Amino acid sequence: MRDSLGRNINYLRLSITDRCNLRCRYCMPGDGVALAAHDELLRYEELLRVAEAAISLGIDRFKVTGGEPLVRRGCVDFVRSLKALPGVRQVTLTTNGLLLPPLLDGLCAAGLDGVNISLDTLDNAQYQRLTRRGHSADEVLRAVRLCAARLPTKVNAVLLPETADQLIPLAELAAQLPVGVRFIERMPLGAGESGRTVTADAALDRLRTRWPSLAPTDGICGNGPARYFHAEGMQGCIGLIDAVSHGFCSRCNRLRLTSTGFLKPCLCYEQGVDLKPLLRGSADDAALRDAICKAILQKPAAHCFTQRDHITEHHSMNQIGG
Repeated sequence: MRDSLGRNINYLRLSITDRCNLRCRYCMPGDGVALAAHDELLRYEELLRVAEAAISLGIDRFKVTGGEPLVRRGCVDFVRSLKALPGVRQVTLTTNGLLLPPLLDGLCAAGLDGVNISLDTLDNAQYQRLTRRGHSADEVLRAVRLCAARLPTKVNAVLLPETADQLIPLAELAAQLPVGVRFIERMPLGAGESGRTVTADAALDRLRTRWPSLAPTDGICGNGPARYFHAEGMQGCIGLIDAVSHGFCSRCNRLRLTSTGFLKPCLCYEQGVDLKPLLRGSADDAALRDAICKAILQKPAAHCFTQRDHITEHHSMNQIGG
């Protein structure tokens, strides 16, 4: 399926919940946000129906997201059912890692193809300040090590001024483990609308003080827009996701489905297509496919992160789908 600009749309992020066990400062307010009622969240059967319709249009790669997807009961079984759908090429998961260790065996058995684990700092006290909860970075690091031994694993760190001294310690994980450590520019959405930002270019300059030979890698690692780098001696690689300073909209291949059934063609704007009335009404599969096609054809040429007064999406990231 191609959009109006000829971009191949083959990747769908499926949010299964807006709940999370953390309150990260750049994601949501400290006192949380209004959560959807449970009956407003799509049932797993409805999510699978959307996935089947998407597959019929050529979408074959899926990311299970939240909120924190592992807080929703039945997530492992959902991953198994999603991976079993004919035509699915890849199913991956994004998580904060805290609930991952006891579920890892089940996720591997379900056919999960990879994990993205969020970790912005290795400093335990700083981790608690950023997440506003009593967990530690050590807990997440344990999950990273367990996953790296079993699955393709990426560590996602949002670039923040207060964690500038964590760039090199986090990147060292890519030297020690076969993981991709990705540094992500903070997007001006929701709780991330205000505050100073750090660019990916500045991060790369800092990283090269430790690894002067850090150079772009050949090929594509994963389904996303990260630019990857490698230095001699690294087991893994370092990625930069620079959506704000270096837009990659011309090669964007994704849609996002919120946990309440709203299909978004772009993070930056509020427009999209509400699939829930179709899923809970009498719409047939053809109507559902038509709605997905409509969202794809609505996909804008580019975001407007550098023109914040043009941004029309004001929900927090846990509500949008991470």
